Amino acid sequence: MYDVNGREKLPNDMKRRSIGYFTSWRSAGPNAYLAADIPWNDVTHVNYAFAHVDANWKVSVGDTANPANSATGLTFADKNGNPKYALDPNLPYKGHFNMLQKNKKAGVKLLMSVGGWAETGGFFNEADGRTVSGGFYALTTDPATGAVRQDRIDIFAKSAAEFVTKYGFDGIDIDYEYPTSMSDAGNPEDWKIGNAKRGDLWKGYMALTKTLRAELDKAAAASGKYYMLTIASPSSGYLLRGMEAMQAVKYLDYVNMMTYDLHGAWNHFVGHNAPLYDTGKDNEIADAKIYSGGDAHYYNSQGYLNIDWAYKYFRTALAGGRINIGLPYYTRGSQNVAGGTNGLWGVSALADQKKCYLGTGGNLGPDALSAKAGAPCGLGAQGIDNLWFDKDAAGNEMFAGVNPLWHVNNLRDGLSAPYFTQYGHDQSRPEAKVRGTYQEHYDDVAKSSWLWNPTTKVFLSTENEQSFAAKVQYAIDQGAGGIMFWEMAGDYSKPSENGLGYYSMGSTLTKLAAAKLRSAAPYGTKAGDEKFVRPADLLDVSVDMVGYKPKGDDNYPLAIGLKLKNNSTVNLSGAKVSFNVAPSTPLIPSEVQYLKPSDPPAGNGVENLVDIYSGGTWTATTAGTKTGNVGGLPDGFHRLTYAMKESGWGVADFSAGKTITIGMRVFMPLTVPSDITITLPNGKVYGIKR
Repeated sequence: MYDVNGREKLPNDMKRRSIGYFTSWRSAGPNAYLAADIPWNDVTHVNYAFAHVDANWKVSVGDTANPANSATGLTFADKNGNPKYALDPNLPYKGHFNMLQKNKKAGVKLLMSVGGWAETGGFFNEADGRTVSGGFYALTTDPATGAVRQDRIDIFAKSAAEFVTKYGFDGIDIDYEYPTSMSDAGNPEDWKIGNAKRGDLWKGYMALTKTLRAELDKAAAASGKYYMLTIASPSSGYLLRGMEAMQAVKYLDYVNMMTYDLHGAWNHFVGHNAPLYDTGKDNEIADAKIYSGGDAHYYNSQGYLNIDWAYKYFRTALAGGRINIGLPYYTRGSQNVAGGTNGLWGVSALADQKKCYLGTGGNLGPDALSAKAGAPCGLGAQGIDNLWFDKDAAGNEMFAGVNPLWHVNNLRDGLSAPYFTQYGHDQSRPEAKVRGTYQEHYDDVAKSSWLWNPTTKVFLSTENEQSFAAKVQYAIDQGAGGIMFWEMAGDYSKPSENGLGYYSMGSTLTKLAAAKLRSAAPYGTKAGDEKFVRPADLLDVSVDMVGYKPKGDDNYPLAIGLKLKNNSTVNLSGAKVSFNVAPSTPLIPSEVQYLKPSDPPAGNGVENLVDIYSGGTWTATTAGTKTGNVGGLPDGFHRLTYAMKESGWGVADFSAGKTITIGMRVFMPLTVPSDITITLPNGKVYGIKR
């Protein structure tokens, strides 16, 4: 599974991961995407989306005795004339699981992804649609008391181990959207449950990941086969603010960052779906007064809706090789866009804000905690510009501008779309007709492409080969574990290759990535600064971040604490504690004094707080000196030092067996620090065991 250097052994001559999400719902008809269609020679992992938490707190894909169950029951009868899609008659189940096992190439790992946007708080019942059961929320956290439901977690974890063993999977991928304390996060249909105990969700998530790791390890000991535990993580600084210091990563093999959906029609700001870098022009960031005005100097004018910000955030706690960068094989888009440059950074608002989709704009609904939305809802693209649409409760198309990449390539090149009605669209509607032309543009700072139709004022955020290659190269250059993409059916084949006369499902971008990942250097294996050299002498000191208030919205700024427990026999009183923090947490030389909180951390876990007024002083060497992060954050780390007072008023007792908490204030979230050293008053420098 892992080599002597801690790197995962990968198939297909890959040096980095290429992880594709395979969805359960593209099961029949001319637009099916089946396991035999996966480019097995060009991926390292396939994640099956999705299983859910059932009413008995177990991993489930529904009624496995039902012949219509896509995971275990379907025979794909419409494909029976093609031997490519034949099932293995020797397996005790049919459906996608059978075809995945039959077609899987040796070494490629299959993971079961549990949750997702629609199945985090419920599941789809074959009889009557979606059941809002509580899902991960109720599994992990009692909605009445906020207590961790360890009894339910134990049931779930045992069932997860049984599930992967029974169906031949190589691990579990948790896609819980989202265990954050930030108000009104996740699917609005789940807010009644999710918002009930927002401040307690992270405790439940920690218990879930810890218990899953233990149960999967038990299964591994019994079978001799290692089982992976991974997550799909949000990448927005807003959501991560409510996930404490992301301590759960210590139980994981790696993190798949969902570095997409960074802009969309849930608000009226029009921008890139998955920008690599901040451009200094993001109007959502500008509206929050992060570039200028307001608290911009605390943020160092750094935008946080981009891949680079998210990757740097995780790098303090994780080796690059345990972080995979998420890339979209789909678009997001808006119509009637006003302003911007060819639509980019313009605005598109629904005229009647009372008709916004639930959870956005003027329709937050009865279960929202927020008094009002942060921005008006947008007007998503529809019809021909929204091939992969979702339906509302009445069965109507929801406007979002979501399309597979192959479809927008057809729009760009003026090619036919004979498949349009097969996706449930009414060809007679005016919005179903192509009007005007679609012009492709490229943002060389964000490394992102988009289409603009000046006739309809439609903006579609896309990925082309140039943008995709730039993001894969970023993953390589940064030492990341690789890439992840949602979802495989959105990749394309070219008309010159498929003989159809138009773009269709294929593997152009997957193959492009594979070629680059095969020639890459091995990924990074050290959390924090790869060049940091630990002192020879190490002490046993426990490290955590504490002090988070229950309501994430109250954690602004983040008045938190670095909690240290001296498990050694050395008296560490009066020492200097130094550590690294990623530049995703803004800090410039002139702002170091703001590390000292104006008020004591008042949240969870604070113990023996060092006097914030006279207990010590902060100094720092910052990763860079420039204002903003246009074109990327610095590649280094901030080096922070807290010098505890050696004697007198405010001195802290950090002798053997003692615990202290050092208060600090930051304006963006950070993970548990890395590369910690402790320097005694006599100059002796220690590292810590981790």
